[in-house]
Amino acid sequence: MKPAEHRAEGAGPFTTRLTWHRAEGQTVVWESRLARKRGALSVRGPGGTVARSTSADAEGLARLRRLNAVASGAFFLGGLLFALGAGVAQFGSGDPVESASIYFAGGLFFNLGGYTSLLQVLNAPRHSEEGGSLATTRWRWWGYEPMRLDWLSTFVLFTGTLVFGVNLLDSFLQGLSVQQINRLIWTPDVVGCVLFLVSGHLAFAEICHRSRPCIHSRSLGWWVVAVNQFGSVLFMISALAAFTRPSTQSLVNTDIANWGTLCGALCFAFGGVLQAFERP
Repeated sequence: MKPAEHRAEGAGPFTTRLTWHRAEGQTVVWESRLARKRGALSVRGPGGTVARSTSADAEGLARLRRLNAVASGAFFLGGLLFALGAGVAQFGSGDPVESASIYFAGGLFFNLGGYTSLLQVLNAPRHSEEGGSLATTRWRWWGYEPMRLDWLSTFVLFTGTLVFGVNLLDSFLQGLSVQQINRLIWTPDVVGCVLFLVSGHLAFAEICHRSRPCIHSRSLGWWVVAVNQFGSVLFMISALAAFTRPSTQSLVNTDIANWGTLCGALCFAFGGVLQAFERP
């Protein structure tokens, strides 16, 4: 049998979509997000219409459902707790330890969501060289695949959640000078926000198959990425407003810091709800 001809697409050196043209007229399309989220390949007939979707085996699909449920639930709960912490900081008693405790609990859920997102990439079904059915690989708790855009995006996301953890732990420290507050609390906050924004940009590149963002309003995956990226922008605005001025020993703008965190956290909670439906 004549081997299938294939075409690769993606952003820069990364491949996010492969298209095989078979001799019998069928076209098989593998997309990295579709495969790792829904465990599916698209098969198109000679006329270009989608004839069917081939799925991974039952074990692979069950694995994807479990991982997606954990990741979406973790981001939903983490977002709600961050929103609650911001609400307590804005409207509560003013006790910094109370809001810091709530933030820390939310950060643990963000850690879980980030790591589970990485596990989704590592344990997603893999395509064959000739565009055949997706194959379920052995379970892995860790892997290094920097030339995969989905791995890079989720790795940066997970790293961002860990950096946020440093910020959240340091926020419990008492008696710090202004310089120590900005170095130990504010700087990790900003670095975490930058990593979240970079991860979101890479996720856009994966779903758009190019470096520039696109609009795919009919794609649930695109909405998940867009909502989370908007939340990351709000987190960054909040972080910039939370800088402590040495001259006044007060934040640049407390209201913007709290409201930015609250609204950004709600975006991640909503993104978690949307992600729950992006499953096999």
